[in-house]
Amino acid sequence: MVRRVGSSAWLQWIILSGLTGSPVGSALFLIVFWFVVDRFTLGLLPDPIRFVMRWRRASMLERTLLGNPHDGRARLELAGLYVDRKKYTRALELLKPNLEKGDHDAQTLFTMGVACLGAGYVEQGEKLLESVDDAAPGFRVNEVDLMRGKFRLARKDFKGAKVALENLVKSRSGTIEGRVMLAQALEGLGDDGAGALMKDAAWNEYVSAPGFQRRKERFWAWRARPSRPATYLFALVLGLVLFVTFGVPKLNAWAASMKRDRGGAYVDPGLQDPDE
Repeated sequence: MVRRVGSSAWLQWIILSGLTGSPVGSALFLIVFWFVVDRFTLGLLPDPIRFVMRWRRASMLERTLLGNPHDGRARLELAGLYVDRKKYTRALELLKPNLEKGDHDAQTLFTMGVACLGAGYVEQGEKLLESVDDAAPGFRVNEVDLMRGKFRLARKDFKGAKVALENLVKSRSGTIEGRVMLAQALEGLGDDGAGALMKDAAWNEYVSAPGFQRRKERFWAWRARPSRPATYLFALVLGLVLFVTFGVPKLNAWAASMKRDRGGAYVDPGLQDPDE
């Protein structure tokens, strides 16, 4: 299936290059086209603008710390960006000086706790997240239980994940991610029936959610209903196969006639010698 999609994209580029006479422009057009299609349909590709903005912000903070290594705010923000990129060890190194000088606010403790869990320091991470609950109950709409559930699931502590994620679902009634992870915890405990019901609840929540939330949580909704992305993928591949089977010959014939009308022989760009 992957080969078919790749070969179809290659054929699309060949055809478009023949029509426009610009292989580079055709490639850029296809990249932009499929990115826009993904943005409004599947939403699987990462947002390049968000990535670039975060990368620029991290670079700026790194330069700031080179000039002023005692800037605690810059350390905290940069550590948060490292955590988002799963660079947990680097985040730990950044935040140690903050804790040593007495920064025990909820944001610092939370970022340090997640970094510890990600880096494999489970006991320290759990204790830090408990401290966040003590310092700021319900921090960021129970983000603490979301992180607890996520990392407990990763290390197959299904019982602990179930407790944390049940608390999360109670406080975040609209969470799709939390329900899907809770279903995974229930299935890990052998309660497949409750897990299936929880996935149904996640999908129903997704269907009734506003558009911005559906875009944000589409990945988790599709984990609740894997048949949905599989259907989309099948339809896409079928469309590409039909296009290659019936559309490509007609477009090639049309491009050849256009070339002849302009007085030049049509040459398939896919058959040209690259040295020419």
